[in-house]
Amino acid sequence: MSYDSYYSDYDAVFGGFLIIALLVCLVMALVYYLISALIYYTTSKTNGFNDLAYIAWIPLINVYSLFLLTANSDDDATIRSSALKNTLIYFGLFIISFVPVIGIIASLVMAGFVLYYSYRLLYRWSGETGRAVLYVILSFFTGGLFFAVYGLMRMNQPFKA
Repeated sequence: MSYDSYYSDYDAVFGGFLIIALLVCLVMALVYYLISALIYYTTSKTNGFNDLAYIAWIPLINVYSLFLLTANSDDDATIRSSALKNTLIYFGLFIISFVPVIGIIASLVMAGFVLYYSYRLLYRWSGETGRAVLYVILSFFTGGLFFAVYGLMRMNQPFKA
C-alpha cells in the first residue's frame, strides 16, 4: 500500500523547527523587552524622572524613556518637549516604514535614530565619547546583549555627563 503524497516527512520536520525557532525568538524578544524596560525604569528613577519612570514598562511608548534620558538641556520643560518631539518623529518613521518602497528608507532612518540615541545614553553613562562609540559598536555586533549587560551594571548610578 503506497501513499503518494506531495508532502514528505522532511516538510513536517522543517515546519516543527520553524515553529520552535519562532517561539525561541518570541521568548528572547520578551526577555530583552523586560530587561530594557527595567534599565530605562531604574535609570529614570536614578536620574530624576520619577514621575515618568513608569513609561518604561509600556510597550511602544517606552522609547519616550530613551529620548527623555538622552535629552541635553538643563530645563525640565525643554527636556520633556524634546523627548516628545523625538518620540513623535520616531512614530512617524514607524508608520511610514509600512509603505512599500519608502518604508525601507524610513526603517533605515529609524534604526539610525535609535543607534544615535543609544550612543547618547551610553555617553551619559560612561562620560567619554570614545567609549560610547565602542559600546555602540559592541551593542550592534552582539545584537544588543552588550547594551543589556552594561545597562544593568550602570542603571543604579547617576549619569556622568
